[in-house]
Amino acid sequence: MKRKETFNLKVLEYPFDNLYILRNKKSIKKELLQRGDFIKKRIAVLSGSTIGDIKNILELFLLNHGIKPEFYVGQFNRFYEEAVFENAELEKFNPEIIYIHTSNRNISVFPDVGDDVNACNNKLMQVYRHFKNVWNSIQEKYKCIIIQNNFELLPYRVLGNADIYLDYGMNYFIQKLNEKFYEYARTNSNFFINDINYLSSWVGLEKWSDASYWHLYKYSLNMEYIPILCHNIANIIKSILGKNKKALILDLDNTLWGGVIGDDGVENIRLGYESPEGSAFLEFQKYIKKLGDIGVLLNICSKNEPEAAEAGFSHPSSVLNKSDFICFKANWDEKYVNVSEIVKELNIMSDSVIFIDDNPVERDSVRRFIPSIAVPELRNPENYINILDKSGYFEVTTLSEDDIKRAKNYKDNQARELFKTQFSDYSEYLQSLNMKCTVSGFQSKLIPRITQLINKTNQFNLTTKRYTQSEVEELLQDNSYITLCADLQDKFGDNGIVTAIIGKINGEILAIELWVMSCRVFKRNLEYAMFDEIVGICQKRNIRKLIGLYRPSGKNSLVKDFYKNLGFLLSYESDNECKWEYSVPKHYQNKNKVIEVFYGE
Repeated sequence: MKRKETFNLKVLEYPFDNLYILRNKKSIKKELLQRGDFIKKRIAVLSGSTIGDIKNILELFLLNHGIKPEFYVGQFNRFYEEAVFENAELEKFNPEIIYIHTSNRNISVFPDVGDDVNACNNKLMQVYRHFKNVWNSIQEKYKCIIIQNNFELLPYRVLGNADIYLDYGMNYFIQKLNEKFYEYARTNSNFFINDINYLSSWVGLEKWSDASYWHLYKYSLNMEYIPILCHNIANIIKSILGKNKKALILDLDNTLWGGVIGDDGVENIRLGYESPEGSAFLEFQKYIKKLGDIGVLLNICSKNEPEAAEAGFSHPSSVLNKSDFICFKANWDEKYVNVSEIVKELNIMSDSVIFIDDNPVERDSVRRFIPSIAVPELRNPENYINILDKSGYFEVTTLSEDDIKRAKNYKDNQARELFKTQFSDYSEYLQSLNMKCTVSGFQSKLIPRITQLINKTNQFNLTTKRYTQSEVEELLQDNSYITLCADLQDKFGDNGIVTAIIGKINGEILAIELWVMSCRVFKRNLEYAMFDEIVGICQKRNIRKLIGLYRPSGKNSLVKDFYKNLGFLLSYESDNECKWEYSVPKHYQNKNKVIEVFYGE
């Protein structure tokens, strides 16, 4: 009997087999579609070269991230016309994301040898304005996310080494053009760069830019590397939609240093520049430290005595400290047990976690008992960074102040949990926290964080609805919508913006289209404080009825009875949706008793 292939575990994980993916795309797609519970997105692909399998392979990587795309595929080399001129078909499609697949083949003019600085700059601005017109037109018409390729260098150098620094050097021109793209990206929040300049250099420019694929098929890259291109694009999209990983759980021995500390002692573990192996582990520690700096939650899971495990970080070459980690499990329990406990303590979903261990037996055990967790295959320590980095688990599309201080917020939460053990009465505990929140409507300066919260929150997301930053910004101009957000502070620290509500007014009815809240603050009465504000707004605006929807997913069962607990009555129920109604009273007594509420702009 022929063995059934399982495609959804390894095939689309880095390092993947490009040719295998291209040859088996139909079977892989069929397997992925059996998962269900997808976020649906309309994605238009506009191109300056042949798209072909790019759409098909991009679909695979998106499905693997839980995103089901519907595609509009543009005509060959018509990206400018389709974006700037009237396009009834694209307008009807109403894209949520537009990916512009261009390359150095689409640079219409280059400097001529001997051009002076002014002539070179004029040509630079001519090409840049051509692309900027595309982006501005898309933003004006569709107000959607744009993902734009930058430019790979040319595979030849007319001027030799001088081609990269003389004003009229073609590769110097490409670098300056790329910088104009980056400047636009820095100042336009819905615009993202797909860095094919990096991808081509990583693969090897000669391989990436194999001219035979252009002359034969008008592909701007070697078809073999389409999966690498699509993996990169999919990482950007899943990050925008809040599907990045959040936490790392790391082994110690032969993962963060060489050797077994319990046997070798601190002085004999291999870490530092004194040996090739120690140098590799030191670089890996530095990389992990940088991940912590961007808000990745770092944790330890090691089969070791606690004292020995902690001692490893006293090594003079260690750049990591015990204080860098949120949860530190060093014992002799099975690792999948400790990993489960860490996930529970962090209060996140297991599919937001990556487990890193050099031991294949431990990796297999965690995979079997916690199949939703990501467990990359590690090779030699000098390859640890490459495997973790190229997997794109932590793709940055926004980096807020809340991201940077995320580890502190989780440590503050640990302090709250420890403090809670001093109380037998939960209400007394809440009172003792001295909580304060500032409630406001959505404000421009808060939009990036609110969008991030909406797209990252799974457990407390009543409708599972997602919004792009452009869609959230549009709400500020629409008087038929009510928006609310709030932060939460207490004696242990400031959690930042942790909840957001969007409601649509229709006559005397307010329908709550979105309510999300960080699980870090759930059941601390912030939900009551926000409901009090909603009822107050309804009373002022003569709104008589509130409607709340609950749409179940595989992750939000935590809030199944949320509206019921607020006093709503169930008016409709199906497998896919529950509709709750609440009659706004003339006289209402606030439910929040423990949070001091302030008001922002």
